[in-house]
Amino acid sequence: MPESPETHVIDYRAAEQLLAARDPRGAVKLLDSVIAAHPENTAARLLRARAFFAAAQLRPAELEFELVLEREPDNAFAHFALARTFERSGRPEQAKRHFRLAAALDPKPEYLKAARFDPGSRPGED
Repeated sequence: MPESPETHVIDYRAAEQLLAARDPRGAVKLLDSVIAAHPENTAARLLRARAFFAAAQLRPAELEFELVLEREPDNAFAHFALARTFERSGRPEQAKRHFRLAAALDPKPEYLKAARFDPGSRPGED
């Protein structure tokens, strides 16, 4: 069956389901063809980065998250996920920077906690 835009949408949605079902390697396989056909698709790259992270393929996850951030520097989730990737890779200083960027862009409680910002503290007291 020849690939079409509809096929890529189906593969993307199936990859989301595989990731939710804890099959990140299966998700990566589906997303490889989507990204080969649409390398500019940031959503597919972000999903593949998440799948790499879930599969403990930290270097590929890092590269994908960084590519997403080159295109969308204000993507708080991508900063947060990249920080988690650095954290798992044993690079706490790089992680801290991206945790703080995520929290600055979107002050979600989980981002603030990871950035070690105390909502009641003043800057420089953390």
